[in-house]
Amino acid sequence: MITPKERLKCVLKGEKVDRPPCICPGGMMNMVIEEVMDLTGSHWPKAHTDPQLMAKLTQGIYENGAFENFGVPFCMTVEAEAMGAPVFLGTKVNEPRVIAYPIDSVTQWRKLRNIDVTKGRIKVTLDAIKILKDRDPSVPVVANLTGPVSLASSLMEPINYYKELRKKPREAHEMMAYVTENLIAFGKAQLEAGANVLTISDPSGTGEILGPKMFREFVVPYLNKIIDALKHLAEVGTIIHICGRLKSIYKELNCLSSDAISFDSITSVKQVAENVKGKVIMGNVSTFALENSDADHIKTTVKNCMKNGAEILSPACGIGPRTSLKNIRAMVQAVKECEDKSFQL
Repeated sequence: MITPKERLKCVLKGEKVDRPPCICPGGMMNMVIEEVMDLTGSHWPKAHTDPQLMAKLTQGIYENGAFENFGVPFCMTVEAEAMGAPVFLGTKVNEPRVIAYPIDSVTQWRKLRNIDVTKGRIKVTLDAIKILKDRDPSVPVVANLTGPVSLASSLMEPINYYKELRKKPREAHEMMAYVTENLIAFGKAQLEAGANVLTISDPSGTGEILGPKMFREFVVPYLNKIIDALKHLAEVGTIIHICGRLKSIYKELNCLSSDAISFDSITSVKQVAENVKGKVIMGNVSTFALENSDADHIKTTVKNCMKNGAEILSPACGIGPRTSLKNIRAMVQAVKECEDKSFQL
């Protein structure tokens, strides 16, 4: 019988499988819910700083019939904190967030710290991956990176950052190159620790905010630099998640080096499948529906995603911690029902 890791690898490599995988990578695409915190005894915010609790929590998601992967960390503040941004670790039902910016301009990027893989929550994440790789080798372990634009805009005030991409492009590229090199170092450390899938989520690097020209200039080359540097270490494959409406950047998405493209529920699966070629289509079940709808509605949504071209089923963004386990199980069950219908890529 095919394992979850084998199934995901086959799909990401364009091979035939019995059914789509159903995953939630972690990182920005958080998978953790309050109900599983209570079932495992591993709770936020403590689990953000303890590798044993972090591993126990993501393992608990899988073992309680939810997503078919392990994935850490559970937020997109780990890299920003390591590079100098103060972070509030949140509560049981609220994710960590940056509470101050270490720099005021792209010209000040030299004031930022290099990511040190031996310290802080960076090390916690790596230690959790080392634990997870041996817990169940049949389950894929996802390494998560915050995308370069999203990280850069967590290190300085976002509106000023976007303005300076246009006003100070030379210095902006210098900052982006620095941020990207640090992300490569963290991604490499995660994959060497035992992760076998790489996901980069760049919710602030959208076509809606930047426009096609700036997306080509400040998003594509830096995402590709990370993928190209690390894809040989990602045994199972690579995924990039982009938020917002994608219609204006279909051409640019075709230039990304990842195996799969993931996107949120505001964008049509069918349209992406028709316009983005050579990429596995991943998505895009509404997280609002997951939290607020019933199981029957969720199953219908999942089946529509598959009908329209989704080859990996996933929430469209990070799920809310108050989402019910019943609803997530309904999502996974709807995908598993494809096993009896000769699903093929």
